[in-house]
Amino acid sequence: MTRRQWLRASAGALLTLGAWPGRLRAAENGRGGTFRFVAVNDAHFQSPRCPAWFERVSASIRAHDPRPEFCLMIGDLAQHGVRTELGAMREVLRSLRMPAYSVIGNHDYVSNTDRSSWDELFPRSLNYHFEHRGWRFIGLDSSEGIKWENTRVQAATFRWLDAELPKLDRATPTVVFTHFPLGVLVPSRPLNADDVLDRFKEFNLVAVFSGHFHGYTERKSGRATLTTNRCCSISRANHDGSPEKGYFLCTARDGQIHREFIEVKPE
Repeated sequence: MTRRQWLRASAGALLTLGAWPGRLRAAENGRGGTFRFVAVNDAHFQSPRCPAWFERVSASIRAHDPRPEFCLMIGDLAQHGVRTELGAMREVLRSLRMPAYSVIGNHDYVSNTDRSSWDELFPRSLNYHFEHRGWRFIGLDSSEGIKWENTRVQAATFRWLDAELPKLDRATPTVVFTHFPLGVLVPSRPLNADDVLDRFKEFNLVAVFSGHFHGYTERKSGRATLTTNRCCSISRANHDGSPEKGYFLCTARDGQIHREFIEVKPE
């Protein structure tokens, strides 16, 4: 495909073809540093069993050697979006004793128009980016209130993307994390997910981490990988019927992200 054909093709088509312009063009450039981090999704803090469960999850994360340098918390921290649940999860993240970066999920809303507890307890955690050892991580709000299917990523996220992405170096290895899945044909994928991915066609996109669908999925485009994972919740089941609960332990090395599922068992 020519560069013009790449630019005209939809993000979904590029994923199917295994061709991602920015990733292919970066080739051996933009490798970034080497480090570990964890990606956790769908905690759904709500029941009396949750405190003891998340003590086990936190202990598991802290026990890795070398220790992860930060945590991505990929939405649905709470079940009903209330302050007691979100506040408890904020304390869980603090117990990790490492930076934690969160994005909002549909269960972190009280109603379609009320995310007041989230805004209070997780300020500036809707659309943002940070850099770590030569890598860029971009957290996006992919939610539409409390809706869980047939959703659309909202206009505020696209305005933020269109304002911020032109300022960023496209060759830097880039990781995107969203609550709703962006991989093609993954259940509950937003109806306009391709419009999000289209913004990253010219970027060295290495990985997309998502949740919402409680199950393992993987979609590849060349060396870029889009995943969802089993939930890390004691109070909710996995949608794919798998019994395991846990999180991803991730290693960034040589411009790639290597993932390992770490199971946490109830006491």
